[in-house]
Amino acid sequence: MGTKTIRDSYLPYGRQWIDEEDIQSVVNILKGDYLTTGPAVAEFEQAVASYVGAMYAVAFSNGTAALHGACFAAGIGEGDEVITTPMTFAASSNCVLYQGGKPVFADIDPKTYNIDPKNVEALINENTKAIIPVHFTGQPVDIDELHQLAKKHNLVVIEDAAHAMGATYKGDKIGSLSDMTMFSFHPVKHITSGEGGIITTNNEEYYQKLLQFRSHGITREPNKLVENHGPWYYEMQFLGFNYRITDIQAALGTSQLKKLDKFVDLRKKYVSLYNKAFKEIDGIQTPYQDQNGESSWHLYIIRLDLDKLSVSRKAVFEALVNENIGVNVHYIPVHLLPYYTKLGYQRGICPIAEKLYEEIITLPLFPAMIEEDIMDVIAAVNKVFNNYRK
Repeated sequence: MGTKTIRDSYLPYGRQWIDEEDIQSVVNILKGDYLTTGPAVAEFEQAVASYVGAMYAVAFSNGTAALHGACFAAGIGEGDEVITTPMTFAASSNCVLYQGGKPVFADIDPKTYNIDPKNVEALINENTKAIIPVHFTGQPVDIDELHQLAKKHNLVVIEDAAHAMGATYKGDKIGSLSDMTMFSFHPVKHITSGEGGIITTNNEEYYQKLLQFRSHGITREPNKLVENHGPWYYEMQFLGFNYRITDIQAALGTSQLKKLDKFVDLRKKYVSLYNKAFKEIDGIQTPYQDQNGESSWHLYIIRLDLDKLSVSRKAVFEALVNENIGVNVHYIPVHLLPYYTKLGYQRGICPIAEKLYEEIITLPLFPAMIEEDIMDVIAAVNKVFNNYRK
């Protein structure tokens, strides 16, 4: 392959971008009266709700906790089935298990890699309670089709938009369209609060349940109390969790949100450079984009035509790592993970997703990259493909 690597230093597949304004926002909290849940949380929630066009937002300690809260608010319980995609992180289905429900995996669309509404419809039965579609890589799912199914079968739609902050569907921001929508603020996502997640909704009943669920199921609101012993009194009315986010995290999130549009624009710019460079490489399929949505590009995934290569996907992956390019694979289909196979899920239930998994590699994409980084990735991919093409 040659001794000289494309890069001298390692380029990760994703990374946060923190500036002095972000740092100062956290310092201000550290100098103030509230470190944990305080006024900064409410400010962050209002800012996110306003950005996506939703009436309410409830912030959580992380995206998984937020999804768990959404399943609770939706009334998911023992024996209930929730349809989701296998092409996602485990949290998208684990949140159903936390509530005693059963995740059901629908196969994906071969072009968009998002959950296929036709496959969803085939799996709906009298036990189905909700659908959790995932906007994979930031590309919005076919929301209208899923909403039609939900309306027809009286299902709750919880969008997992961990990849899709800043994305739009038919001109509307993701986050205000379904019953509930979850965003993640992990450092590799579009904006970060360190760890953190949020649910946006237009449903006041869900909003109230979410608020109480993230804090042990406890309320102090006088109009909700069964009894009232005095101003100190509170009641735990159901089994909730300690899923609260801190003011430290929320202040960082609010500061980051001001830069979201800039971050998304940079992602789109870098994607256009990738697409142009890889369009002519025999053996690479660049990401398809559905015309109804505009991706916010959390991930850039290339699909390999292994028939055109003399080596396996693993060899291509390792060769790129050897060039100091921090590639990754998103994702191992959830139903193939050992815990899920122990629950009885089997290979073969989602053949399109299973085949996709064997052929994809995630390339670095984050706003703190510079064009030189993009060119390094392109050069490395070209180098590896020139060496391994049949």
